[in-house]
Amino acid sequence: MITSVRTALVGALAAALLPLITPSAAAEPLRGGTVDFGRHLQPIDGFGFSQAFQRADLMHGAQGLTPEHQREVLDLLLNRTTGAGLSILRLGIGSSSDEVYDHMKSIQPTDPGGPDAPPRYEWDGDDGGQVWLAKEARRYGVKRFYADAWSAPGYMKTNGTDANGGTLKAEWRRAYADYLVQYAKFYRQEGVRITDLGFTNEPDLATSYASMRFTPEQAVEVIKAIGPTVRRAGINLLCCDAAGWDEQAAFSAAIEADSTAADQVAVHTGHPYVTPSDQPLPTSRRTWMSEWSPNGTTWNEAWDDQNKAGARSASVEGGGGRRAGGYDGLAVAEAIHTTLADAGASGYVYWFGASVGATRGLIQLDGPDYHVSKRLWALAAYSRFIRPGAVRVAADSGADGVKTTAFRNRDGRRVLEILNTGAEPVRADYALRGGAGGGGDARGAVYRTDETHALSRVGTARVRDGRLAVELPRRSLTTVVLG
Repeated sequence: MITSVRTALVGALAAALLPLITPSAAAEPLRGGTVDFGRHLQPIDGFGFSQAFQRADLMHGAQGLTPEHQREVLDLLLNRTTGAGLSILRLGIGSSSDEVYDHMKSIQPTDPGGPDAPPRYEWDGDDGGQVWLAKEARRYGVKRFYADAWSAPGYMKTNGTDANGGTLKAEWRRAYADYLVQYAKFYRQEGVRITDLGFTNEPDLATSYASMRFTPEQAVEVIKAIGPTVRRAGINLLCCDAAGWDEQAAFSAAIEADSTAADQVAVHTGHPYVTPSDQPLPTSRRTWMSEWSPNGTTWNEAWDDQNKAGARSASVEGGGGRRAGGYDGLAVAEAIHTTLADAGASGYVYWFGASVGATRGLIQLDGPDYHVSKRLWALAAYSRFIRPGAVRVAADSGADGVKTTAFRNRDGRRVLEILNTGAEPVRADYALRGGAGGGGDARGAVYRTDETHALSRVGTARVRDGRLAVELPRRSLTTVVLG
């Protein structure tokens, strides 16, 4: 087991020996905040990741990752006790005619003879390693599987290739709907139920890899053409995974302006690469941040690079409008907070869980070995404890530089996520209110994620007469879980 994982597990095993959380003399004076568990905001569908573009195959040992380390990586991403406990897996629906690395092969790589010809589907039972991963995820308890197409096969498009943009030919819309549903049927025969399906990814961009352009108006027409087929298959239709949150707002507005299209879309999905996910999308439907990882040019395992020379060279405004630059753990924690608190998203799906090279994924695969970044633990602080079916509730930190979100799970567990972005420690004092979830006395666990802690239990929280005091070290994420 690698050093960073061993350190995290040792911290967890030592939890029972730790004292109650007590204020530090070095901390700033108590600041008053409130959490109202009776004031419900958005429901939470879950937190997830993707291993599209053959990254699942890498995770399954295609470049030498040992079976022992494959299990450890799966545990890090999916285990609800020792890992992140991620609950959404985003699958890539292939469009390529080949299986070159970084491509996703189509289930119908050649034109069957036109949109009205009998289809000629091909299924290898592997799908770039994604079938194996989906089965493993199901065993860990994942129930939400989001299959998304970056492009239709080239013969269905105006430019004749699955790359470099182009758009779906109108005469192929019905056949494309059948194609997408057939993909879900193949997974069903493997024992995995696709719950959510998308027909486009970043339709506002044309890229050198699989991509397909739509204007908001074109997307509306495709939704109306394929939506009934997807619905009859018992699958939620999601749209539109635009590359920027403001760009997705234009798609969402166009969908909502057409009652037929609006009725077909279950969840509106967007990415914050171009513009940040810092405000609600113009829809009453649920919204997901369905793909993001920070920018950067090297592999970085750190929690906080703010004070390291040259570490902020890349400008990252996506993922919630964080300060320029940064692809450390704190950058991810701030992005998650902003997406949940300011955009009101119900789902948060990170990009790669594990990849190779200078990845900004959560885990770097390195031949037979792997390395873990603090980005994983930033996401795990939310995903392990805030489970599908939870609801976000109103919360206010009452302190500058302290960002707070709070949640109530279906099982009654209450969770506070408290991010101290300041350069000094703070002692925060929260008044807990609202129905069965607030007031009274309670006990719980306190976890810390910072430069020296990886979601490590650091003590016990006590609520007395509806008040909770907790110490927040500088530039740290504190997770309080109350029974």
